[in-house]
Amino acid sequence: MNKTSRILLGVALTLFIVINLWLVSINSKIFCPSSSHIIRQKPQVTPRPVVPKKHSVILTSDNNTYHLNLAQHEVEFPFLQSYICTLLENSLGHCRSPGDAPLLLLAMKSHPASGNRRAALRQTWAAEGEISGYQIKRLFLLATVPSLGQMNLLEEEIKEFQDILQWNFTESHHNLSLKERCFLDWLHNNCKEAEFIFKGDDDMLMNPTSLIQYLGTIGNISRTLHGNLMHRAVVFRGGKYAVTHTLFPYLHYPTFLSGGGFIIPRNVIPGLFRASLELPVFPLDDVYLGFLGVAANVTMVHNPRFYLFGLEYNICQYKQALVVHQFTSESLVKIWQELQEIQQTQGGSDDDQQETTNNEDQTGQCAVKEGDNMLLRNFQCK
Repeated sequence: MNKTSRILLGVALTLFIVINLWLVSINSKIFCPSSSHIIRQKPQVTPRPVVPKKHSVILTSDNNTYHLNLAQHEVEFPFLQSYICTLLENSLGHCRSPGDAPLLLLAMKSHPASGNRRAALRQTWAAEGEISGYQIKRLFLLATVPSLGQMNLLEEEIKEFQDILQWNFTESHHNLSLKERCFLDWLHNNCKEAEFIFKGDDDMLMNPTSLIQYLGTIGNISRTLHGNLMHRAVVFRGGKYAVTHTLFPYLHYPTFLSGGGFIIPRNVIPGLFRASLELPVFPLDDVYLGFLGVAANVTMVHNPRFYLFGLEYNICQYKQALVVHQFTSESLVKIWQELQEIQQTQGGSDDDQQETTNNEDQTGQCAVKEGDNMLLRNFQCK
């Protein structure tokens, strides 16, 4: 092939390519509909969880002013501020009470490793059923741990009892504040039926009969939390409860309820929930709830029958107590059995169990078991 032939062949190939490209362009204009005729599907938007709109706040309590700085909370405890409540185990429908009986929900903070404590509560004061006209339901509030063995045991426990709420954060002392916030979120969205919520720990004894009689003095429209009030608690700068001066530059906390056990009327849940969306999450759970109460304009009332630091062993005093803290599983079961024997012996009437008012002394006689005999002993409970 001479030079002229090669040139002609190249020109022909070039013309062929240009013509084909032109035809493709023409076809696309003829057969493709214009953008005005294209039916476009709306993209599928996955709903996102509600992210709390937190901000710095200034709160006033007992004539003192407290500034909670969100930026400093984000520096020192970023996870507490950014965490979105995500349940691994839920109990939807748990708050539906059969019949017309009002619902008292018992909610206890627990740990995956504390299976023995939960077992003791299920067979003692946290047993579900009806007492004095109230339907009793229970829930344990848990997070996760790295131990695969503990998590596997917990999974079996959940299947058997279905009384556990579990979030996907890790158990820790500071993360207890997330249990407060996420439980309020769950109550607000899933448990509007509960007239009252008793919230406590898994190492305590609560007397349901006495507590329900006490509820009769409150009323579910109350805007008051009831428990053991801590007044002007000192801010620690070292140890387990340490808080830095940059996070909280004050000597004392505002008044708050000790987290070991307290009563929440349902009327205050919406306000506490809204406050939890706005306030920085403080790293001490009972102090954090106190801040939420101040922000929501909720009052707090002290009752000396909430024994949050233990109580000398005296079954008569346990009979009139509402809450006693710090028990082993074994001692809890033992004292509960003795308490039931005494209440059965004395008939457990409403008159016997009436709440003393205005912090008056309670005196009378109480049956105490010694050997096979039931002896009457005088007692005085303050």
